[in-house]
Amino acid sequence: MSHEEQPQIAEDHKEEAIKYGDVFTVKGELASKPVAPMDAVMMQKAETAMLGHTQKGGAAAAMQSAAAKNERGGVVGHGDISKAAGEGGVSITETDVEGKRVISESIGGQVVEQFSERAPLSTMTPPSLVQDMRSGRGGGITIGEALEATALSAGKKPVEWSDAAAIQAAEVRATGRTNIVPGGIAAAAQSAATQNARTTRDEEKTTLGDILVDAASKLPSDRAATRRDAEGVTAAEMRNDSSLTTHPTGVAASVTAAARLNQSNN
Repeated sequence: MSHEEQPQIAEDHKEEAIKYGDVFTVKGELASKPVAPMDAVMMQKAETAMLGHTQKGGAAAAMQSAAAKNERGGVVGHGDISKAAGEGGVSITETDVEGKRVISESIGGQVVEQFSERAPLSTMTPPSLVQDMRSGRGGGITIGEALEATALSAGKKPVEWSDAAAIQAAEVRATGRTNIVPGGIAAAAQSAATQNARTTRDEEKTTLGDILVDAASKLPSDRAATRRDAEGVTAAEMRNDSSLTTHPTGVAASVTAAARLNQSNN
């Protein structure tokens, strides 16, 4: 069964993989497993749902970095998810202790990151507030989160017309609008593609990472990716590519991976 047919479980891979034990103080089976891209997406989704943003220096950021290196090294696939995250889920627990918010981030029941910050009385939360994300729970991986995953997997790729077309198709499907959002990510991608076509030096070009970082928060509305969304985004990317192909870790690949993961858990 190939990655094109079904998302794979990231388990036993080459020994150069960055494992959870290399990134966090964890034990048991989790410590020996490689950090997978969809694990990072799920943790990012949990952080955003709980905190309103991705925590700087938090678990999601560390997982994104490790997963990106694992993917570049070919030890995990773009749509891979570990057994710990897929079955045990990722979660964030927020507890108020003496005027401070204590945030605990967990994977498969093991705490991987914990930090605290002072909380104003007006924003104090209940004694125990938990945001739990599992594959197939919490509405699934959204189109916006799939675009953010592209910033992780192909962030250094200069934006081309095919990328802009795919981003536009994704934005339209996420928002339900018939036209692109003024000043939104699709508009920014189109502008970047136009400017990049006139720019000779790659280092001066706008990249997918520049456009798609925090993509979900830039969309006026968002929803879980479906197979039809993936087909529409893939068609848009292919139609606007000179070779009629899609980038292996680009926009279409990310939306497709999210849709397959969502479908496999329905």
